[in-house]
Amino acid sequence: MATYEFRCPVCGRFDGAFPMADVPAATTCPGCGADARRLISSPRLSRGSTPAMRAIDAAARSASEPDVVRRTHPGSAPRTPTTRNPLHARLPRP
Repeated sequence: MATYEFRCPVCGRFDGAFPMADVPAATTCPGCGADARRLISSPRLSRGSTPAMRAIDAAARSASEPDVVRRTHPGSAPRTPTTRNPLHARLPRP
């Protein structure tokens, strides 16, 4: 069954599940019993729970909330300076 969005004039929006062949244009609000009209809304497609989908979701989330690395991984190689200019050594460090 597909999930459809309805709007009650008293209670607001709610979801209803109906077969695609029998979806009504209006239904009764479960909260107050008033008539609620079906809204035009975007489809709710399942993205699954595969490792690939989790990786895609993590990549999308990192665009606005990037992970912050506070220290290096234990056993990693020591950090080497990227420049050999002695003037760069006098620049302020964060």
